[in-house]
Amino acid sequence: MNHFNPVIYYLTTVYLFLLLTSCSTTSSEDKDHMVFRYNSYNNISSLDPAFARDYDIIWATNQLYNSLVQLDDSLHIVPDIAKRWEISEDGLTYTFFLRNDVKFHKHPEFNTKDSTRTVVASDFTYSFDRLVDPKVASPGNWVLKHVEQYTAVNDTTFRIQLKKSFPAFLGLMSMRYCSVIPKEIVEFYGSNFRAHPIGTGPFKFKLWEENVKLVFRKNELYFERDTKGNSLPYLEAVAITFLPDKQSEFLQFAKGKIDLLNSLDASYKDELLTPTGKLRDKYKKRINISKGPYLNSEYLGFYLDTEKDEIQSEVLRKAVNHGFDREKMITYLKNGIGTPAVNGFIPKGIPGFNNIKGYDYNPEKARKLVELYKKQTGDNEPVVRIATDANYQSICEYIQRELEKIGITIMVDVMPASTIRQKKWAGKLDTFRASWIADYPDAENFLSPYYSKNHTPNGPNYTHFKNETFDRLYEESFFITDNAKRELHYAKMDSIIVAHAPIVPLYYDEVVRFTQKDVRGLTNNPQNFLILKRVWKEKKD
Repeated sequence: MNHFNPVIYYLTTVYLFLLLTSCSTTSSEDKDHMVFRYNSYNNISSLDPAFARDYDIIWATNQLYNSLVQLDDSLHIVPDIAKRWEISEDGLTYTFFLRNDVKFHKHPEFNTKDSTRTVVASDFTYSFDRLVDPKVASPGNWVLKHVEQYTAVNDTTFRIQLKKSFPAFLGLMSMRYCSVIPKEIVEFYGSNFRAHPIGTGPFKFKLWEENVKLVFRKNELYFERDTKGNSLPYLEAVAITFLPDKQSEFLQFAKGKIDLLNSLDASYKDELLTPTGKLRDKYKKRINISKGPYLNSEYLGFYLDTEKDEIQSEVLRKAVNHGFDREKMITYLKNGIGTPAVNGFIPKGIPGFNNIKGYDYNPEKARKLVELYKKQTGDNEPVVRIATDANYQSICEYIQRELEKIGITIMVDVMPASTIRQKKWAGKLDTFRASWIADYPDAENFLSPYYSKNHTPNGPNYTHFKNETFDRLYEESFFITDNAKRELHYAKMDSIIVAHAPIVPLYYDEVVRFTQKDVRGLTNNPQNFLILKRVWKEKKD
């Protein structure tokens, strides 16, 4: 069903048009062609970076805020508000030296001549205090769990002391949760800061009709420049709509009404792409496609704290891993998008991926493992229930058909994603389809779900996997400052996960973006974040 409301779309587009043309004497055509439009089919609940938990909020707040450091498209940590930093030899003390030319977006409450002020180190002290404040209840407070204390040494020096060495710490500081915000504006709005954001980012907040339209304007005070010395950003504005389903989003993209399509839904994937993942001829002249690694491992997880023989049996879990063709699954169900997960859990695209041997498609071996399971347990009709949401139903049903050929009955339970999340935390699902997307660019992020002290509900170990050697290697990795040596530790841990099969790796996802032909400068990154400060649009003839 198409939920697109043309009246709302028309009115809000007209509003944006008037908004842009009222702010400059530049022609409406010039302004309009420098507006980047995209759709967020999940509603945005907040523009406060302390609540930047999901992609829709992260995409929006990426335009509004800056942190101490940022990531480039290759996941290298580069300066942001901190122009440089020093790390003590023991890995416990991080000293950041801040730029002195970063200004907050203008707001009357600053009570200054130009309605703004420069960011100083004490702004980070305030922002971090707020992040861990129980009254704020930020879901991102965990990013500071390794921190002993932090202090503003002076206006341009900010120091953080860790409780113990954590080599991935700098990556955490790039997260949107760690954005700098101004105390006087937050205190002025209170909880309503969510809808009146003031940051330092390349775009500033202009208009938000919740669930209808969100508009950002170019921040004329932004501090970053391109390699030629030109001020960023290039765009005049960013306009976000909230069409509630992917089919409506695709229809508007196909009409040229939005500039970006960042998903490949089953409802239109065959319309856009060939089975090998190429654009169909009818779209080649109008649309560009770009692909790249995505730090997302898709998998089936087994909940090991159970008395059910099928789940307890490492032999049967290995049979499941060998029992279906991942290449075929990617080709026919994903139109060639993604990489078959024939290695470990750590995905391609992140340092620490070691190309270790995982599970190949071997139906003969799978059948022998099923027979061994039957001998060991006396269970001659093994049954495994897989919980999934509707988006992955076709994949789970494919696995169901394949595993029935080797003697395992698969029951596919389709339920809402929110229900799966709740039941995973509660340990009420025998087997579940899940994604693990990196929060920060270190392979440790993909190993923490298998550390025994992280068993749910105390952490993200949904499978309740426990292995003493794994735990020891995991704990040792925090004290290894040499990246190459630490990555060898990661590879050993990944091999342990493969050897004991608490999961079934399915595929390593890819970032797939479709853009209109006039969009320039939009690059992919393995975290699938939307970075618009270097994007522009060519004027159409």
